[in-house]
Amino acid sequence: MPKSVLELFNQKEILNYLKDRKYPAMLGEELFPEVKRQSLEFDMLTNGSKTPVVASVHGFDTESEIGQREAEKMAIELALIKRKMQLKEKEIIALESPRNEAERTYLMKNVYDDIDALVESIKARIEVMRMELVATGKITLKENNLDASIDFGVPNENKVTNVNWSLENANPINDMITWKNQLDSAPGRVLTSTTVLAKILANKNVVNAIFGKDSTRIASVGELNNYLSQLGLPKIYTYDAKYRKLGANGEYTKHRYFPENAFVMMPGEPLGETIYGPTAEEIRLQRDPEIDIRLVGKILAMMYEEGKDPVSTWEKAVATALPALKCADELFQATINLG
Repeated sequence: MPKSVLELFNQKEILNYLKDRKYPAMLGEELFPEVKRQSLEFDMLTNGSKTPVVASVHGFDTESEIGQREAEKMAIELALIKRKMQLKEKEIIALESPRNEAERTYLMKNVYDDIDALVESIKARIEVMRMELVATGKITLKENNLDASIDFGVPNENKVTNVNWSLENANPINDMITWKNQLDSAPGRVLTSTTVLAKILANKNVVNAIFGKDSTRIASVGELNNYLSQLGLPKIYTYDAKYRKLGANGEYTKHRYFPENAFVMMPGEPLGETIYGPTAEEIRLQRDPEIDIRLVGKILAMMYEEGKDPVSTWEKAVATALPALKCADELFQATINLG
């Protein structure tokens, strides 16, 4: 008897597929390592500085100075992220009544490609949040009738805007020294775009600093980073990856994960965590004795039927997730004029 679509792509098969599937790594996964918790809410400590608070010297037999905890708890709820694609009636017929096994294998591969695309769309939305957090210290959730913003509290004195490194007297290296000195702990790296890096490499004062006055050379990235290291400044890295977004008009537009005009000094270690939580779909799966719930990863994919006219079968991926920043006072965020 021919297998139905739901038999071909039962939940156990999809879970096993995702368990062994490796997706391309994203920079945000390094900056905010991924963890999963069994709650939709978590408490984040904010406004706590790593700079030591000096104690007072006391005379003997006097009361100790009373300290206070600077960090405050901020309860944050994970964002629900989901996306689905429909299997059309012709595709259902072809899958359930293939001309031969080779055709079924080919058609099943197309469905698993759809599942990959759905999972990667969830990962992409999370990467957007991570890079917005690095560049601005905030996460904006303004879509699907949701309008919210989470501010992780990067100090205003750690932000500058409209920095113009195209001016004759502009000196990016002096700016970097000033910004580094603004931070209480030395930054371990800089993240920016290739566009901003090109401005730095072409800057006359940067060229003169590296090669001597009136040099006509253009520094390489390696030469620039070596010189920055000699000054005790962090190396510069670039991130120019893009994603596509489907508009209400059915057309795709390309966007950058990390803003082209951003220049951020940051610690060399992870900046926080990407926190995943349970989904309603995962909780429902716990009722099924045939499902090993331990196989459910950070992102859940599934297939389900909905509707009889027209016959409607859907592929879906879903997750609850949010990146959390633990070192807000150790970032310096600059916005560079690209004109």
